[in-house]
Amino acid sequence: IDAILSTTMRLIGEKGIDAVTMKEVGALAGGPIATVYHYFPSKSAILAMLYERFSEVSRARLTDILADVREAKDVIAAADRLLDDYLGRVAGDPAIQDLQNAIQADKALKNLDIAETRHQARMFCDHVTALIEPGKHEQFERMVLLIFQLAGGVVRLALAEGEAQSRQTIEDYRSIIHTQLRLFL
Repeated sequence: IDAILSTTMRLIGEKGIDAVTMKEVGALAGGPIATVYHYFPSKSAILAMLYERFSEVSRARLTDILADVREAKDVIAAADRLLDDYLGRVAGDPAIQDLQNAIQADKALKNLDIAETRHQARMFCDHVTALIEPGKHEQFERMVLLIFQLAGGVVRLALAEGEAQSRQTIEDYRSIIHTQLRLFL
């Protein structure tokens, strides 16, 4: 399974998701096409597993970053670190960009992404809600979900722009995040 997944991810980075075939994955992973289909009945199934692995790493990184949040002032710094980490991961691997674009194009996978975003936003809120003014928790949770969901689109936009514009887009989004978080801290 790992050979199939790593081969698929490499091919996505080299050729783009649309150009990758199950036959090619099987041949380059060192096995017959029947082996690929045994574990993954479709390319979408492979993408779902790749996305799950990406999400597992994202959750682990989120947990590590949140470990440093002890006071209200730490929340904005954690949000900055999360944005920078996410941008760095996506910018550093073209296959991740293509994987995320493919996830958005497939309805079932898009629903997986929304559920994962909700889960990660909930992780963030669960860790910092005690630092938020009482009576504002529900509003804070809604705002955090939007910040998490919009981050993917902002990063995709930034990566499609030139370097100077890309930096400005990320800094503009960072400013929006700071402004929104300060409403609750």
